[in-house]
Amino acid sequence: MSEYDYDLFVIGGGSGGVRAGRLAASMGCKVGIAEEYRYGGTCVIRGCVPKKLMVYASHFSESFEDAKGFGWNVGESHFDWSTLITSKDLEISRLEGLYRKGLSNAEADIFDTRAVLEGKNLVRLINDDRVVSAKRILIAVGGTPWRLDGLTGSQLCITSDEVFQLTKQPRSIVIFGGGYVAVEFACIFAGLGTKTTLVYRGDKILRSFDNDLRETLREEMVKKGIQIILETTPEHISQSEHGDGSLKVTLSNGDTIDTDQAMLAVGRKPLTDQLGLEQAGVERKPSGHIIVDEYSRTNVENIWAVGDVSDRVPLTPVAIHESMCFIETEFKNNPTTPDHDLVATAVFSQPEIGTVGLGEDEAREKYAKLDIFLAKFRPMKHTLSGRDEKMLMKIIVCGETDIVLGVHVLGEGAGEMAQLLAIALKSGATKSDFDRTMAVHPTASEELVTMYNPSYRIRGGKRIG
Repeated sequence: MSEYDYDLFVIGGGSGGVRAGRLAASMGCKVGIAEEYRYGGTCVIRGCVPKKLMVYASHFSESFEDAKGFGWNVGESHFDWSTLITSKDLEISRLEGLYRKGLSNAEADIFDTRAVLEGKNLVRLINDDRVVSAKRILIAVGGTPWRLDGLTGSQLCITSDEVFQLTKQPRSIVIFGGGYVAVEFACIFAGLGTKTTLVYRGDKILRSFDNDLRETLREEMVKKGIQIILETTPEHISQSEHGDGSLKVTLSNGDTIDTDQAMLAVGRKPLTDQLGLEQAGVERKPSGHIIVDEYSRTNVENIWAVGDVSDRVPLTPVAIHESMCFIETEFKNNPTTPDHDLVATAVFSQPEIGTVGLGEDEAREKYAKLDIFLAKFRPMKHTLSGRDEKMLMKIIVCGETDIVLGVHVLGEGAGEMAQLLAIALKSGATKSDFDRTMAVHPTASEELVTMYNPSYRIRGGKRIG
């Protein structure tokens, strides 16, 4: 009989934690898993999935308009916020049920409680007020939005945690931030008819993305009626004098904005405070992220951490991949390290972004010779819809080896393209491989294999042509 209650105890019921718990339990291990909110984690409950459903909803306003150019008269349309939220909640509950069912079918013990470490092998279940022991512990608690506690009036703002539960659609909203969440929700609210303002401290939205993507997306968002205020921060938020629950936002540039809602989307931090890491001896970075090695192991030999709680690539598929590598390493005697290179990603802005590999600025720092292929054009769909919207495709190639270093797409279907482009780049595709691939016509993506001559070259950091 084991000296421990569990072979593996997982703290956190998000995508990474559930995957590891389910796989270990299906192998016959005694597994316990604890989640203090809802199973499915940020991605399923209040992140990627409900956000994408709202993205779909926000597309229809333009789809109705575009239909006219193709001969359709759809009549007067009306959007009902409560219907969307109710439908979204039903789907999220269904998905949470599937997460629980997977764990139950594998015979894992499921706990609906906050769990904290009390030692390297001990976990306290807060709601049950008891301590269990585990041979191995996996921390997969993810992150939480920064709430800018130092900002006067920040308590009046919502974050991405609360936005999905708004009981009514705001007539106007100010969103602070310039990353994934800020940009996506600016497009969502604008598409649903809310007057939307985006305020960001940087000089361009979407820091770390390729600059051509950043600037072109900003232009397209402005066309859609989104006000974007750059190099500006919030200074004060207060209740307005109108007595209707609206807010008054004061900005660092001296402007004030009256708005129904203000949303903080300024990044996320790991949920490692008050987790008992000190009692177990687990080391953290100054940022709060848990320090792990290439196998996701902490400095404590029987404790691992995966997902956003570690400072690697904060994406759901990455957390799942890290968990699967943990299972291979620890339970299958097959040491496997997660591969964080060339991770494709999508931003469900409007138009959306799909990207994999290096942006131009990153590539300039690493390679002396680059060939840049860039196309910006009006998609075929909008020749009849009449919409003034551009699509962008960019390929970054090493000028010495011909290897494709990065591909960046802005436009409809960009996220879907990125998944397939990632396979090509992971396989070491060259620009010659792209060139000898037959185009699929008529599609926007054929542009990726028909840009034969560089738009310009970079040599020694300088642009030529």
